[in-house]
Amino acid sequence: MGVFQQILQQTLNGLSLGSIYALLALGYTMVYGIVNLINFAHGDILMLGAFVSYFVLKCLGVTPGTLTLSFFISMLFCALVGILMEKTCYKPLRNAPRINALITAIGVSFFLENGARVIPIIGPNPRVFPTLPSVTYEVLGVGISRVQILVFAVAIGLMLILNYIVNFTRIGKAMRAVSFDKGASYLMGINVDQVISFTFALGSALAAAAGILFASAYPQVEPYMGIMPGLKAFVAAVLGGIGSIPGAMLGGFIMGVAETLTKGFLSSQLADAIAFGLLIIILVVKPAGILGKAIGEKV
Repeated sequence: MGVFQQILQQTLNGLSLGSIYALLALGYTMVYGIVNLINFAHGDILMLGAFVSYFVLKCLGVTPGTLTLSFFISMLFCALVGILMEKTCYKPLRNAPRINALITAIGVSFFLENGARVIPIIGPNPRVFPTLPSVTYEVLGVGISRVQILVFAVAIGLMLILNYIVNFTRIGKAMRAVSFDKGASYLMGINVDQVISFTFALGSALAAAAGILFASAYPQVEPYMGIMPGLKAFVAAVLGGIGSIPGAMLGGFIMGVAETLTKGFLSSQLADAIAFGLLIIILVVKPAGILGKAIGEKV
């Protein structure tokens, strides 16, 4: 394989990985846009989604139909977990200092990770995620696997659905209104609590889908599997502009491509350093992110 094909192959791999980061980053950026909270437990929703799909596929076997069913069940389950998390952990702290909510988010993350370890049906040991038989197609000298096609199809489909919800539905308009001015939204009769709960549910459902795609691409599930993807998705959200939905998508793709190019041409040991190095650079050069807008303090 020539250098050009290698670059093309690693770029394709990066876009596939970046699609997963983008889905996860969307949850970070939507929640931040609505309630100004960095939900560090978001990566662990990915883990829950992957485990729900794992149990569905273990019980029903792996076929395109059961895999599709596992997506629906996992996304619904994680949406409910997201609502429960918001109602019990974050809503009581809505008017508290931001540091309180941030510490709570970290605590929820530890609770989900270590709680999963002690649940007998999950446990601390890694498990092999059931996948469809591996098939690779060659296009222009570059291999694209069935899993990568699945990742692209699901990620693009969910991003289009999210774009429709946010821009063309009543709840989407309410989300944008609350994001712009929560106080004015109350006065206009918008049910802000409902909008916030819906935002957590939507972000958690996307994280569940990202978890299934991640487990399909790297077929192993364990309680700590969401930590690193969660951190990288957070970097992607900041890179693209925290609070910006297009920015989260762009940041995810940039993160994925940067990671695979680093692994392919430099060293796999440097991949994480490059990822977090990007965060430092963007915070120094453009703190609002690539597509983010600097917002002056309200007085």
